Amino acid sequence: MAKTLGAFILLSVLTVTPAHAAKVLILGDSLGASYGMAEQSGWVALLQKNLPEHQFTNGSVSGETTAGGLRRLPALLDSVAPDLVVVELGGNDGLRGFPPTQLENNLIQIITLAKDSGAKVLLTEIMVPPNYGPRYTQKFTQVYQDISKTQDIVLIPFFMQDIAPHPELMQRDGIHPNEKAQAQIATWMQPWIEDALTQ
Repeated sequence: MAKTLGAFILLSVLTVTPAHAAKVLILGDSLGASYGMAEQSGWVALLQKNLPEHQFTNGSVSGETTAGGLRRLPALLDSVAPDLVVVELGGNDGLRGFPPTQLENNLIQIITLAKDSGAKVLLTEIMVPPNYGPRYTQKFTQVYQDISKTQDIVLIPFFMQDIAPHPELMQRDGIHPNEKAQAQIATWMQPWIEDALTQ
C-alpha cells in the first residue's frame, strides 16, 4: 500500500511538473510591458496562457532603453534564473537618437550577461521611424543583423512590421500596438520561443 501510494505521488508530481518546463524572461520596453492596457491583455501574458508548461516573467518597462535594461538585468537573472532571455530593446534608444554604437555595445553586454548565466538568448529586431534620416535608420537596423551574426544568436524579425501599417491595430499615439494586436504578436513570437526551448 505504501509503495503504491508513493508511486502515485511521484506520478502526480511528474504530471504536474513536466520535464521540459522552462523559465522565460522577457526583457523589453513598452512594446512588451502592455502599455495602455491591462497586463493580462498583453502578448507576454497570452504566451503564458498558450504555453502553460513554461513560466514567463515579464521584465519589460515602458520607456526602457538598452542602458536601463543592462542595469536591471543582473538582478533579474538572479531572481528568475531563466533558461531563455528574449531581448526586446532598442526602440527608445532610436527615438532618442542615441548612437548606434552605443546601442550595439549595450545589447552585446546584455547578451553576454544572459549567456554567462547559462540562459539561451533570442534578440528581437527593432526598427525605428525614419525621423533621423535613412542613414541613421539603416545603421540602427544593421546593428541587430550584425549582433545576430557575431553573437551567434537567433534574430526574430520585428513583430510590428505587420501591425504598424494598420491603424485599427494601433493606439492613438501611432507607436504602440493596441489590445487587438496582442494575440497577433503572441502568435508571431510563440514559434521562435518554442524552437529555442526545444533545441
